Amino acid sequence: QVQLVESGGGLVQAGGSLRLSCVASGIIVRRYAMGWYRQAPGKQRDLVASITSGGSTSYADSVRGRFTISRDNAKNTVFLQLNSLKPEDTAVYYCNAGSYWGSYSPLDYWGQGTQVTVSS
Repeated sequence: QVQLVESGGGLVQAGGSLRLSCVASGIIVRRYAMGWYRQAPGKQRDLVASITSGGSTSYADSVRGRFTISRDNAKNTVFLQLNSLKPEDTAVYYCNAGSYWGSYSPLDYWGQGTQVTVSS
């Protein structure tokens, strides 16, 4: 049974930083592409960052240069470092396991989400 458990969200002022964690069980994260999505109220869930099994990363234009995705194989954990946060980054952030063939494609493995709120 696959479980993805996110943590690290919270309330932060604009310009601040957070580090999100996604601990996986039932899968080996280094064998999958992993992604972080976010969903703001009333909006669709969007991909913000992904990392392939080979370690290549990609980012949405809105977060490139501010967010960093990484992976700790020994801890079977994926991270998302959020820097220079803006109020528009406010959302529930979700971890996902997927595949990558030219672009990231999510599998139906989702965490419960962690809330990030950025105040102005």
